[in-house]
Amino acid sequence: MIKEFVEFLLSHKEELLEQTVEHLVLTLVSLFFATILGLSIGIFISKKKRYASPVISFVNAIQTIPSIALLGFLLPFLGIGVIPAIVALFLYALLPIVRNTYTGIYEIEPSVKEAAIGMGMSPKQLLLKVELPFASPVIFAGIRTAFVINVGVATLCALIAAGGLGEFIFRGLSTNNPYMIMAGALPAACLALLFDWIMGLIEKRINQWLKPTIIVASILLISVIVYFTYPADNDKLKAGFPSEFVERGDGYLGLQQAYDLDLAINEMEIGLMYDAVNNGNVDVISGFSTDGRIKAYNLISLEDDKNYFPPYHAAPLVRQETLAKYPGLEEALNGLKGKISNEEMTAMNFEVDQNRRSFESVANDFLSQKGYKTNIQRNGGDIIIGSKNFTESFLLAHIFKLVIENQTPYSVELKLGFGGTKLLFDALNTDQIDLYPEYTGTGLLVILKEPKKDLLYQKDSVYNYVQTQFNEKYNLTWLEPLGFNNTFALMMRSDQANSMGVQSISDLSEK
Repeated sequence: MIKEFVEFLLSHKEELLEQTVEHLVLTLVSLFFATILGLSIGIFISKKKRYASPVISFVNAIQTIPSIALLGFLLPFLGIGVIPAIVALFLYALLPIVRNTYTGIYEIEPSVKEAAIGMGMSPKQLLLKVELPFASPVIFAGIRTAFVINVGVATLCALIAAGGLGEFIFRGLSTNNPYMIMAGALPAACLALLFDWIMGLIEKRINQWLKPTIIVASILLISVIVYFTYPADNDKLKAGFPSEFVERGDGYLGLQQAYDLDLAINEMEIGLMYDAVNNGNVDVISGFSTDGRIKAYNLISLEDDKNYFPPYHAAPLVRQETLAKYPGLEEALNGLKGKISNEEMTAMNFEVDQNRRSFESVANDFLSQKGYKTNIQRNGGDIIIGSKNFTESFLLAHIFKLVIENQTPYSVELKLGFGGTKLLFDALNTDQIDLYPEYTGTGLLVILKEPKKDLLYQKDSVYNYVQTQFNEKYNLTWLEPLGFNNTFALMMRSDQANSMGVQSISDLSEK
């Protein structure tokens, strides 16, 4: 395993170095601004104590906002990329710096301050020669804590196309590649340890190192500002892709070769990706052919005129032990065979994404239209159903639940929103869940990692192949396909595609 990991690092060394530099820049720039403002606020509230409680409560409230939610909130205002990432990291770094600066100054013995004042020191001299030196250990502890926090949160910034080591981590999670996960996680941990060590040295030699540190930090800041404001190559169309699509066997790398594409790639989370194209932050995204947001955001799916993408027929993927333990389960779920068309799945996705209806109500209405009874709901969790983190997977999990509880005596527990194929598949293999909706193309290219060129465009051949392989390797069974084919598609805003004369991927490659 170590040998394979080293080989992976060597083969990806340039990309790894680039991501490490991006990660370090995001962390240090945000920390630079947070330190300046945090120290200022901390000093201010140490002098004006009536403001201390509300100010600390405010920065503490910022810290409680989930990272993804904060990034998503900033997206409409600041777009994608480095700027919203730095703003988010800056906000997260404020709390430990503000709190420690205030605490460090506030807890200095009053007798020390009184002695300094008695010696004739002005307020400025008292601050610079007594309070800050005495409080420096506590202040430095806050800065060190802020850096460690930012190193971790910065990995999530990859979801809004800000780069950094999160790109490797999310690609690895999505494509079942542990070497890629480690290649992103280990450098991040090393950055945190290295900076903590450097800050320890500076703290011990504060008088000698403070000015050089400020000079180096200022040069770094100026360099970063110049780098990110320098005119970029605007000739390329900007593409927003999730990490899984960038790395997987049928993703962008192969698509680039097949169509000779040359796009500026921005990796981001699926939900944010649709918002980005809708807001004009990117020009092209990779989506799913049955996604309701195609209609909601007035997008157009570009024709795959070279038949690059394989079929992605959805089906329940179930543990064989589960089928043996719960008689009648297989029959109940196989009753859904061919019941969901592409148009019906798209309409259900649209109801959730655009009309804001609940997953359960949309699933209930669909099954009622198909003649299913849906009035029974049981408590408990005989069978655990998982899902991936997008609308269609949530909907299918709810459909499975309603079918099982109304056609069998078993109860169902839902565990929804796993952040990628690897996490969900591992949960299935380790008996954390019993089944989940999966796609034949994903089973072939992401889990098995054995693309068969002669199988890629034949529905039955792909299904039969993954069924046989999963039975032999994992003791898992693919039940009957549900009917629709949710294959990948490249999408653009309709108005932009029409103005550029782009209707197919080949058209896109010529722009």
